[in-house]
Amino acid sequence: MPSSLQLQRPTTSTSLSCHKQSQASLTWRRVPVTWETPVPDYVACHHTRTVGPNQCSSVVVQTINAPVSTVWSVVRRFDNPQAYKHFLKSCHLINGDGVDVGSLREVHVVSGLPAASSTERLEILDDERHVLSFSVVGGDHRLANYRSVTTLHAASPSGTGTVVVESYVVDVPAGNTKEDTCSFVDTIVRCNLQSLAQMAENMARNSSV
Repeated sequence: MPSSLQLQRPTTSTSLSCHKQSQASLTWRRVPVTWETPVPDYVACHHTRTVGPNQCSSVVVQTINAPVSTVWSVVRRFDNPQAYKHFLKSCHLINGDGVDVGSLREVHVVSGLPAASSTERLEILDDERHVLSFSVVGGDHRLANYRSVTTLHAASPSGTGTVVVESYVVDVPAGNTKEDTCSFVDTIVRCNLQSLAQMAENMARNSSV
């Protein structure tokens, strides 16, 4: 059954699983995300966030006029995020094959941003449900303990179009507010997803010619 997408913040710290969720001891504060179209339950589950007192979280949604398979062929490439993330200038794997959980990549950021590089670990790569997650484990940047989850699902029962949902949680850097941090990260994520949309839609048009 579809459910509305929302972020959930517990008052105590714990880890959550999309398969086994024991929440009896937690008090949840729900923060609804305004979005007209319901999402599948498994999608909402992946975007349930455990947020600490000095962290912030947010979600960005992008609808793409291309099949899920086309969009996923780009998103799933843990070894090539710069294909659509234009704030990145290079990426190379430093451990693993980019498919197995635990693979590590090092990305280098374009000049002009308050970062130089980031070391990132693949947490989820689910080709069946179209879920990718990674966490930042090192590098020269200010986004400590950043973890992102990206899901794809069909925009309609007929399978036309794709809805991409990307959520994240991150530490708030010293001297910044939660609002400033989320605003900065949201801008980057939104630009990435708009770039992804343009790329995937071009791929879909070219494949239909």
